[in-house]
Amino acid sequence: MYNLDIGVIISLEKLLQNGIQELEELGLDTCQVNAWNTDILTEENANRLKEIVGHKVKIASVWVGWPGPKAWNFIDGPSTLGLVPKEYRYVRMEALKRGADFAKMLGVNDIVTHVGFIPENPSTTEYRETVIAVREVASYCKSLDIYFNFETGQETPITLVRTIEDVGLDNLGINLDPANLLLYGKANPVDAVDIFKGLIRGVHVKDGRYPTDGKHLGKETPVGEGLVNFPLLIDSLIKYNYKGPLIIEREISGPKQKEDILKAKNILLEILNKY
Repeated sequence: MYNLDIGVIISLEKLLQNGIQELEELGLDTCQVNAWNTDILTEENANRLKEIVGHKVKIASVWVGWPGPKAWNFIDGPSTLGLVPKEYRYVRMEALKRGADFAKMLGVNDIVTHVGFIPENPSTTEYRETVIAVREVASYCKSLDIYFNFETGQETPITLVRTIEDVGLDNLGINLDPANLLLYGKANPVDAVDIFKGLIRGVHVKDGRYPTDGKHLGKETPVGEGLVNFPLLIDSLIKYNYKGPLIIEREISGPKQKEDILKAKNILLEILNKY
């Protein structure tokens, strides 16, 4: 069996309130901590979290959110998401730096975020300003020995590679979300792996379908019911010697979420057992 850690994304609030109970129920010992509320990224909470997880759970990375409006669609998304919109850029850069500080306190090497709808045209002022903003945050991360990882989805794979090249630092990576590439209509996930190659440091195990109109994202589905070909995807990851975690993400709540996470876990185990 090819040995990759299988985990799940879980909110910082949930871990601080309920401990690792949910992870134990799922039979998982790896997670990505989702931290949208940067006000709680304190030293006290870092110490509490370290006590809670102990040696039982590995925190693979911290997904850092940012303040301000968020519209996960094609119409308002470009003007509200990530570091691209100028009016929210500074406060979000500071939030990401705070996330890097929190990761350092936890002894975690990677933070992840959505940078936003990075412009396809590298000659625009908006693109150049976004590169400068990412470089400042990533430089701060580098001073802490932290990797800054772009979550895929809102830009084509080659735009993301170009951005990484133009930022020009060696602590940049990619958190591959194969479903997002479909939901945003940007790429076939398996083909994207051949573009990203060794830049991939984390993977979200999420499934979905392409958009059916020009205003709304495609639909997320349980793993195995969308268009992500996970056997081929994992084959491609292994081809490029991927050693990072497989972090299951299912963006619903309630009993069905747990059911779908367990289903995804079993699909992954079945695939990895073939190697």
